[in-house]
Amino acid sequence: MGAVAKKELRQYFHSPVAYVCIGVMMALFGYFYTQVFMSGSSSNVSYVYSNMFMWCMLIIPILTMRTLSEERRSKTDQALLTAPVSTISIVVGKFIGSFVIYAIAMTLSLIPAVVLMFVAQPNMGMIFGDYLGALFFGAAMTAIGIFISSLTENPIVAAIGSLGIAIFLMVIDSIATAVNNAVLSKVVTWISFSSRYQQFTSGTFDIAAVVFFVSITAALLFLTGRRLESRRWH
Repeated sequence: MGAVAKKELRQYFHSPVAYVCIGVMMALFGYFYTQVFMSGSSSNVSYVYSNMFMWCMLIIPILTMRTLSEERRSKTDQALLTAPVSTISIVVGKFIGSFVIYAIAMTLSLIPAVVLMFVAQPNMGMIFGDYLGALFFGAAMTAIGIFISSLTENPIVAAIGSLGIAIFLMVIDSIATAVNNAVLSKVVTWISFSSRYQQFTSGTFDIAAVVFFVSITAALLFLTGRRLESRRWH
């Protein structure tokens, strides 16, 4: 697992992918934080994360699109599948490599908030809640992206598929509002990622939301492992 994660991180940093993704996210965070500074009110910091929430979810498919699809396209997956490691270890190693890049960008986003503490009194509980929520949401989206990547050998198709799911999960709340069926609306609201994320934006550590995101992450990684296992035996 550790060897796969290290290999994945080396590949990210030996290519422009990691630098471009982190750089774009930092530029967007800087833009929204600048608007907060110009507003003169530190209470608007939540505006930064509410706007970045969408952008972060759209960047994750770029990080995950080549995790397994590129291995299949370049035929290096044969060596990976015949290595003396379990498929779950391979999947988790891939997951760690992708998620670390995302986590680095999200952690760097806290720097302006720390600077803001010297000139104002921002609600750090709310900011840290936004940060944790974004990490849990990002972990689930990373697992989804890796699963989609395991279904195809074309990284572009994997990116588009993951992007479509990310967009669907962001607009599913409006679907719940539009439907008239109370049961269907309740089900749609229950599977909504953004409604779970909103629990963190108020500075509340919601155990139910944490369990939801962790369960989604674990389930998708397990399914990806089963997918690789079936290919190993065939």
